[in-house]
Parts: sequence; C-alpha cells; structure tokens
Amino acid sequence: MQHDSKNFILAIVLSMLIIIGWQYFYAKPTQERIETQTQSQQTGTNPQEQPGATVPGTEQSAIVPRAQAISSTKRIRIETPVIDGTINLVGAQFDDVHLKNYRETVDPSSPEIALLNPSGTVGGFFAEQGFIPASGTAVKLPGPKTEWQAPADAVLAPGKPVTLTWDNGEGVVFTRTISVDDDYLFTVKQDVQNKSANPISLFPYARIQRQGTPKVDGIYVLFEGLIGVLDGKLQEIHYSTLKDATRADEKKISAEATGGWMGFTDKYWAAALIPDPTAGIAASFQHLAQNGADIYQSDYLGKTAITVPAGGIGSYQDRLFAGAKVVQKINAIGEKYKLDNFDLMIDWGWFWFLTKPLFWLLDFIKSYVGNFGVAILIVTVIVKLLFFPLQNKSYESMSKMKKLQPEMEKIKKLHPDDRMKQQQEMMALYKREKVSPLSGCLPILIAIPVFFALYKVIYVTIEMRHAPFFGWIKDLSAHDPTTIFNLFGLIPWDPSTVPVFGHYLMLGVWPIIMGITMWLQMRLNPTPPDPVQAQLFNWMPILFTFMLGSFPAGLVIYWAWNNFLSILQQSFIMKRQGVEVNFFGNIRDSLPFLKRKSSSTGTG
Repeated sequence: MQHDSKNFILAIVLSMLIIIGWQYFYAKPTQERIETQTQSQQTGTNPQEQPGATVPGTEQSAIVPRAQAISSTKRIRIETPVIDGTINLVGAQFDDVHLKNYRETVDPSSPEIALLNPSGTVGGFFAEQGFIPASGTAVKLPGPKTEWQAPADAVLAPGKPVTLTWDNGEGVVFTRTISVDDDYLFTVKQDVQNKSANPISLFPYARIQRQGTPKVDGIYVLFEGLIGVLDGKLQEIHYSTLKDATRADEKKISAEATGGWMGFTDKYWAAALIPDPTAGIAASFQHLAQNGADIYQSDYLGKTAITVPAGGIGSYQDRLFAGAKVVQKINAIGEKYKLDNFDLMIDWGWFWFLTKPLFWLLDFIKSYVGNFGVAILIVTVIVKLLFFPLQNKSYESMSKMKKLQPEMEKIKKLHPDDRMKQQQEMMALYKREKVSPLSGCLPILIAIPVFFALYKVIYVTIEMRHAPFFGWIKDLSAHDPTTIFNLFGLIPWDPSTVPVFGHYLMLGVWPIIMGITMWLQMRLNPTPPDPVQAQLFNWMPILFTFMLGSFPAGLVIYWAWNNFLSILQQSFIMKRQGVEVNFFGNIRDSLPFLKRKSSSTGTG
C-alpha cells in the first residue's frame, strides 16, 4: 500500500473510532416516551402469580418525605462497618440502608449514599420476604402491613442477629431471624411453628421493588436495570424494555431455575435476592403502572411448598445483598456461597478477559502505591515494556520511512502525472529498503484496546469512584474539572451548562496536555506529502482533545502519559537509526503559514 494512502486511511480510522465511540459511550438515549399505563391486579389462585399481585405502598395518594416515613414506623437499627440504617417492623421490610463509606460527592461532609428507601417515598426501593398459601391451605399470613414484634432496643450487627415474631392468632407463629455480615449481606431464616390441628403448606417468596423509574447514565458501556443469573444465564432487562412494552404479557419476563440470584443494579450499587441455591424457583422481572406511577419488581417464588404438619416447624432461609459493588466483596460472596456468576453483578463487558486482568493489576499496584492515578502510570509503563520489541520494530520502520522521504519526493517529481508508476516505484523502494508502510499502525493498535479496557474499568468499578490523583484531580472517574473556557476557574462560569455543546467545552489542563503530546508525537512521523493529509493530521490532535475533554480524567492521564513515553521511545529509535529529531523543523513543515514564511525569507 502506498505510504500516502496508509496515512490517510489510518487518520480516517482513528477519527471514526473516536466519533463512533463518543456516540455509543456518551450520547444520551432518546428521551423515553411519556405514557401512563394501568395494569390490573391479578387475584387468581395460582400461587406463582401472587408475589406481584399486591404492590405495597402504591395505594398512597401522595409521596411521603423519607424522614417522615422512617419516623412513623417502629424499626430496628442496623449498624455494621459498611452499613447503617433500619429495618421496618411493618412488613419486616429492608427499606432504609445507607452506605457508610460512600458519599454523594467528593466532599467528605456530603450525605451518605441512601441505597434503599421506604415504600411511598421518592425513589421507593425495598426488599421483602414472606410466604403465600398453597392451594387448599387457608391460613392467615403476615403481609406488607403486618407489624412484627422485636426485643426492646434490638440492634442488628455482625454476630448479633435479631429475631422477629408474629402470631396469627390461629395457632401459627412466624419467626424471622435476621443476621448481617461485614460485607452488605443479610441472611433471613423464616420459621413457621404450627400449633393448629391441621397441616399447612406454604410457598416462600421474596421480592425487591423499585418505585419510579430511576435516572440512569444511559450509555452503551454500562448496564443499569433489572438483573439476575438464572440457571447460568445472565438476565439484563432495561427499565424501558418493560415500561414501553405494549402488551401485558411483555411487561413480565419469567424464568425457572434452581437457585441463582436476581434484583436491581445501578452503576455502583445493587440489591439482589439470593434464594436457597438448592431449591427450584420461578423468578420474574416485571413492570406495573398504578395510580400513574411506574413500579418495577424482581421476585421469585419457591416451586416446592413447605409443608408444616400439626405440631411441627417448617423453615426456609434466603439472603439479600444490598450494598456497593466492591469487586473483592462481590467475588468473596459468590465464592463463599457458591453463587452462579455473582461476579456478573459488575458489568465487565464482552471484553472481560481484558478488563478483569487490567483491574486486578491496577488494584494490586494501588495497594502498594496508595493512588490509582499512580497505578495507571505504572500500568502504562508495564504495557509499554510488554510490547517493547514490537513497538521498537514499528518505530525503526517509521524512522527508515522518514529517511526515505527525499527519495519519495524524487519519485513524485519523476512521475508527476502517473500515480500508478509512483506507487510501483515506492513499493519497490519499500521492498529494497525492507520497510513496511503499515508499521506505523502498530503502536495505535496496541494502545486502543488498552484505552477502551481502561475506560471500562474506570467507568464501572466503584474502586475508581472519587479516587483522587494529585492537585485538582479529586476523582479519576470524572472529567478534569478545569477548563480553558473559563480560564481554569478564574471566570465564575460553568461552560458545561451550555446546551448541546457544553461537554465539548470542558477542556481542562489534562486534555490539553494530552492534545499537545499527541501533536508532538505526530511531528516525529514522516510528513505526508499530500497537503490535505498533512492538514488532517494537524487537526486530529485537536479533534481528540475536544472529544476526550469530558472523558474520565484517569483515561486522559493514561493517554497523555502513553504519548509522552512513545515520544521518548520513538526519539531514541530515530537517533539510533541516524534520523535527526527536529521538532521545530517538523512543526514548521506541518504548518503552511510558517512554511511559506520560511520559504519567502530564504528567497528574499
């Protein structure tokens, strides 16, 4: 392939990669259609339909403030190293969970993240366990409005379980023993003591309900919504998939499995039901619209009834995860309880074979250096060393290409009107000098997979959230907060508020450093003889600078550092090959107005 064509194609491919990546990763999805749909409650006797039939809290005509909802009911306090909150004794619901180690902003005085919220409040989000009767069993059961009894001043803490009781007044006593560990995991053991004269059969169920459609990032690189793994199959269901379904049967997705898990996942947090891993279940993900409100629910129903004979006791135990998606904790829970693909709670993506090892390496290095930003710099060096021989060959070939530029210019002058002859002569030149015009693609081909893998790691892992670097970079997962368009904060104006183009105006210090290093690196490459191609190469760093300006700061730091290392490596190779490293001359040749000025001065 002709050198000119290679440069042109490479420039176009790189530009399109960034533009397409931007559209997929940062463009917001089309605004959801506004609609009100009402689904009738099902009141049949089929026990597998019962968990979704009664939606707690939707009968309220007005939204209740969160503080009021919590103070109006009796509760048990939760106190662990990572969680504080309460359990609602009405319904024995998990509806008040705060994550102690995570704040809403980088300001350490900002409020803790509130993961679960009471029913009937803004963003109601809660979990509940219970039983429903099998056909032929008539028994009074506890429900969402049942008030359970608990010991006075009981506090749920690791190693200190709490027992709740409720007597139905008909000879059946229900007991729930709730325990919690240090890693966001609740265990609920339900006992049914049958003091009546007749046996009873009950199906265990559990559900997590979310009231209102939560705000999601809505980008291709991250899934947020209803999630589960059932019989080894990952279920990822977007809120819009259920909400926008036109048929009632499409608003409920059902699956049968043995064990598994299901619930809701946000970018950094999740709540998941974990049934008995040895028991069969019928799981469902559904949407209901009641009183103009959107209700989403993940639930399961045991397929085998628990039969409690007269004078006997029946039991069922399940678990609830409600917390931050910390990689180490998620993996430990999955391994300890033999949960099927529990690590898929974290969206590693299709290229998990790159993202997982990259995260492990970053996390390992960070454990020694104490800073994820420094870990990114070290990992970049490691990647450079791994591919050092290949990149060396590439830079050697590019250096030889640069030395051949005078010969290439002669060929063009000898055959100014015969493009075919030019190409034949240049290919013969490449073959004679043992250089490859495609060699310049190799460094980019190596850098881009690492770029996108690192982007995924920085964007989806909670370990990167609010992780500082140095100076003004307080959060590697967010964009550089400075911008040249308000003189880096000297002017009291936020350019990101500009409609449509605001994110392009977040051109901070690190994006500018990245753009400069990219431009300087390109000056080391052979100058394309075609003026159009040369100008395209001149504009590419500017395009990249604006495109990456609103990307996570950690990613921009990686790209700038990678460029800097490439400049050093390429400069060393060029000197070893006897090629002059003349930045200023290359800069002059790449800028037409400087080139013309130099020519006129020389001829004057």
